Amino acid sequence: MYRPVDLARAHGLSAQAVRNYEQGGMIPPAARTASGYRVYTDEHVGALGAYLALVRGYGYRAAGEIMRAVLRGDLPAVLAVVGAAHVRLQRDRETVDRVASAAVVLASHPVGAAGPGGPVSIGVVAHRLGVTPATLRKWERAGVLAPARSRAARAYSPDDVRDAELAHLLRRGGYRLEHIAAVLEQVRAAGGPGPLAASIEQWRERLTAQGRAMLTGSARLADFLELRSPPDGFPLGPSAGAG
Repeated sequence: MYRPVDLARAHGLSAQAVRNYEQGGMIPPAARTASGYRVYTDEHVGALGAYLALVRGYGYRAAGEIMRAVLRGDLPAVLAVVGAAHVRLQRDRETVDRVASAAVVLASHPVGAAGPGGPVSIGVVAHRLGVTPATLRKWERAGVLAPARSRAARAYSPDDVRDAELAHLLRRGGYRLEHIAAVLEQVRAAGGPGPLAASIEQWRERLTAQGRAMLTGSARLADFLELRSPPDGFPLGPSAGAG
């Protein structure tokens, strides 16, 4: 039998945090003593450990959805959340691979300077690239470009011109617009095409760390499911079998 403070100390939490997790449905409801104090069991220890491990791999929202589904005995909902998270991780891996390959193209074909002066019009950028203004508007709708507006007219800053040149280069290389949008998002986050290579490696490391955390979270979840499982199937919900 455990008190809230006992569970809290094991994970470096406050007792109030444990109570909040109970109220949020991430761990089962506690029994109460005659004087009204909460009493936790090994089941609560397992639930809290599973939830915190899931948070590190899946995030707070998904971890909460998973644990609430477990406690109400809804295995399909559990598997749906877990599966969707792994699909997103795989998509992120594919995105970083596309960005990495695009970075090679950008490194081998550096773009020119945007030129002196302030923002320029869409017509100037179109002429510079040898495309039509309609093409630039299409790229904007696809999320590739995001020029500012000045009196309802597009005003391309030097960075916008650079992004348009990068997009044009990648478009000639056969990249799809949604892929180019992802690449340029990373270019902006990295501070330009130059630092992009280091950013990609950091991105890969984050995805690897997340994947490992997801594996650990899934293992803790499996342990908790085993703890709650009746001899013939999936864990009972919190009120199942009562009476």
